[in-house]
Amino acid sequence: MGTAESTKRKQKSANPSTAQKETYSSTSMADQKVNLDDFKVQTAKHPNMGSAPLRPHSEQSKDRLSKRLSTESNGTSEGGAGSSTPVEVTALEESFRRFAIHGDTRATGKDMHGKNWSKLCKDCGVIDGKNITLTDVDIVFSKVKKKSCRTITYDEFKVALGELARKKYKEKPGEEAEAEVFLLIEGKAPVIAGVTRAVASPTVSRLTDPTKFTGSHKERFDNTGRGKGKAGRVDMVDTSGYVSGYKHRGSYEKKVNKPTDGKPM
Repeated sequence: MGTAESTKRKQKSANPSTAQKETYSSTSMADQKVNLDDFKVQTAKHPNMGSAPLRPHSEQSKDRLSKRLSTESNGTSEGGAGSSTPVEVTALEESFRRFAIHGDTRATGKDMHGKNWSKLCKDCGVIDGKNITLTDVDIVFSKVKKKSCRTITYDEFKVALGELARKKYKEKPGEEAEAEVFLLIEGKAPVIAGVTRAVASPTVSRLTDPTKFTGSHKERFDNTGRGKGKAGRVDMVDTSGYVSGYKHRGSYEKKVNKPTDGKPM
């Protein structure tokens, strides 16, 4: 009797779990049906959604990078991330970055050295030799930069241009003078000078023509103008045993070492 009762209790305890499984399976099937219906509706609204090709990961990375660069260019360098900037300021900041990284492979474009600052003012025509000189540019750079720094940021760069603008255009108000200086710099890039060419002059030609050398310098070159090397710099001692000018040098060795094939001993 005890065994039969225990078996019935086990069956009763097993029945609730079976009912829960059936309920869960029916619920999951209903959810899948709803999701399938939603997918059909979306496919009907957008028939070309499934045929659109997937973009490679490299293209997605390039898009993200271009968006980040455009966001950085539209904002200020420090303390103004995300702020809207006029078009002329964006062009000004682009010129600032070009000059900031000029000649320095480790530069980030966020700050500028004094040497590049002077080059910017010279290449863009800010220095005119009358109202603005190279000394004025150096003084303004030392004035706007921080004491513990050797570079200036973009904000300090604009302050420095304002100082130069008020001195360059004394007859104009401050804002108009700054706008004039900004126009001189916007869209500009560092000017790279060409390779220096040798100037052909009679003096240089005479000094570099070995046929006109005299004395010991003449002995360093042969008749074609080619250097003799060590033989032209050091007196080489002839230890061959022949006198100078002997024409049959080496003929005795040829006679002695002549082969004797076919001859009787």
